[in-house]
Amino acid sequence: MKPLLLVGAGGFARETLELVRAVNAVAPTWRVVGLLDDDPRLVGAEVHGVPVLGPSGAVHDHPEALVVATVASPDAPARRLEVVARLGLPAERYATLVHPTAVVPASATLGPGTVLHATVVLTADVRLGAHVAVMPAVVLTHDDDLGDGVTVGAGVRLAGDVHVERAAYLGSGALVREHLRIGAGAVVGMGAVVTRSVPPGEVWAGVPARSLADVVAARP
Repeated sequence: MKPLLLVGAGGFARETLELVRAVNAVAPTWRVVGLLDDDPRLVGAEVHGVPVLGPSGAVHDHPEALVVATVASPDAPARRLEVVARLGLPAERYATLVHPTAVVPASATLGPGTVLHATVVLTADVRLGAHVAVMPAVVLTHDDDLGDGVTVGAGVRLAGDVHVERAAYLGSGALVREHLRIGAGAVVGMGAVVTRSVPPGEVWAGVPARSLADVVAARP
């Protein structure tokens, strides 16, 4: 079994521990060495029976272990990539984790450090960059292209040929029309219906989705 470290000890980490258990139930593959987190209050605690060994920098104390960055927040959509940059590890140190119930065709491409949770479906010619987090019950259809560090919340549906740029965050249940682009660092709110491309760094929400800055500006 391959040793594995998770960097981050919050909700995404707990979900990923369950993913690893599901993988191991089918074919023993991973031995979780521990979690790392920069919150000193967590060091020495256990998460689902797995110890928090130290801060993220302690990854260098375990050169034999593969690594996944389990950090995600709509308030800081680029945080996972910031953690990865700070660790400075080569791409081959990162594990790619796929839940046994995910559908991943041969035409799909998954980057290092990417995590696909339960019942995710990729249809055809889908490309995921490095350190992409895809939560349960997401459907990505033909020619969708997700950049590094994108987070896709549970139940999101992307129509064909959608391009989601680096470190964007799609909230749970969002729907995105075909041929659109979600800009780098943009945040799409939960349940939004996106019918126009979202510029980089903006926050959009609603049905149909529009910029929250525009909504505020329109108020009397």
